[in-house]
Amino acid sequence: MVRDNRRRMRSKKKCRLCGSKTTYIDYKNLSLLREYVTEKGKIIPKRITGSCAKHQRMVKEAIQRARFMALLPYTKE
Repeated sequence: MVRDNRRRMRSKKKCRLCGSKTTYIDYKNLSLLREYVTEKGKIIPKRITGSCAKHQRMVKEAIQRARFMALLPYTKE
């Protein structure tokens, strides 16, 4: 039995928000924010979404503002 030691090279994830030249993420844009929140209401980390650090911070602040304004729930039970 021969083992294949070649590793598969994964392509680096690209930030979608950098690609669309986004400078500000509005807390009222719920369709965008729901893509960064799990079914239970948790914010998805940047290693999974592929966002850069700058845009991940913007997403985090927008989600927190939307939660405070009761546009997004804190948790889904």
